[in-house]
Amino acid sequence: MGILVTEESRGAEVDEFRQMLLSCAAEQRRKDGGDFDEKPKSFMKFNTDLLLDRLVCVTNGVSYLGIAIVNQLLSRGYSVRIIVDNEEDVNEIREMETSGEMTGLRNNAIEVALAKLSDVNGLAEAFEGCGSVFHTGAFVDPAGYSGYTKSMVDVEVKACENVMKACGISSSVRNCVLTSSLVTCIWHDEDENDNNCLENVPRVIDHKCWSDELLCINNKLWYALGKLRSERAAFEIANRTGLKLATICSGLITGRDFCIKNPTATIAYLKGVGEMYTRGLLATVDIDRLAKAHISVFEGMKKSAFGRYICFDRVVENEDGVQQLVQETGMNMDRVIGVASCSRLRRFQLSNSRLVQLMVRTHRCRDS
Repeated sequence: MGILVTEESRGAEVDEFRQMLLSCAAEQRRKDGGDFDEKPKSFMKFNTDLLLDRLVCVTNGVSYLGIAIVNQLLSRGYSVRIIVDNEEDVNEIREMETSGEMTGLRNNAIEVALAKLSDVNGLAEAFEGCGSVFHTGAFVDPAGYSGYTKSMVDVEVKACENVMKACGISSSVRNCVLTSSLVTCIWHDEDENDNNCLENVPRVIDHKCWSDELLCINNKLWYALGKLRSERAAFEIANRTGLKLATICSGLITGRDFCIKNPTATIAYLKGVGEMYTRGLLATVDIDRLAKAHISVFEGMKKSAFGRYICFDRVVENEDGVQQLVQETGMNMDRVIGVASCSRLRRFQLSNSRLVQLMVRTHRCRDS
């Protein structure tokens, strides 16, 4: 495991990188019978691009989702640089090395960089040398009843903006994969007595749908608002800087003790859960599938993938599904079906077809 904390160590890595390229270029020229003094620019560019493609950066890599993404990257042969903002996280990664929770630590496939999400220049420095960045940041307020108070909206948006700006500043980063949420797609202002309003609300909720910001504010859906504003800000900065951006709009994450390890994030997502269930919009995704989806989108970005992708593997549609969700989250079942039993709200259909098609194509390419 490499710990990146000094300019000297980073400078040494750059020098080593340059020497390796020169060595590769010289060897190729000898094989081709060419003059060593000729500069093999195309060959050097190929090797540079190849190395950038294989080194990937993950923010919040010690989070539940971050760990899953890191392990997926390692299993596919990538090297990973994890961004942490304190020594405690560095120690936690060392503990993962001992426990075997991260599979790439023993063969030096992981580096650790110290950088604050509030420091654009520090992030840009930490990203240098990586071709792509995964921003998995999720912010919760342990003191807030919902796990995500109004004040956290600006915190999350600012951190996302800083990551995107840092990607734009970095000379090496070309792609960014942002973890967003399905709640950025599902909340729409709807008046059952207003036919014009109903005509403007799609029955199928897919990657083209955006939640209504004013509705989120009026209903104090702060988690949805934070994710919504962050994602929009990310696309605005990406368009301005030329960065290629893809976002994963994830359903409620489930899997190995997720809700125990991340109770506030679960509570924050589930605000308005009764209405989600009634409208057919309560969806979950297993942590492993979500991590694989991130990698599929990332690899697809080497070709034509970009933009938004909705990710879920199960829609909770009946009491059996609710019971399973109760077991996974520990929430009260009446909180979900209590609203549904006396409601006549319009139902919708969720679509993740764009992501499914991409993952099928990526899987076929990998097999071939």
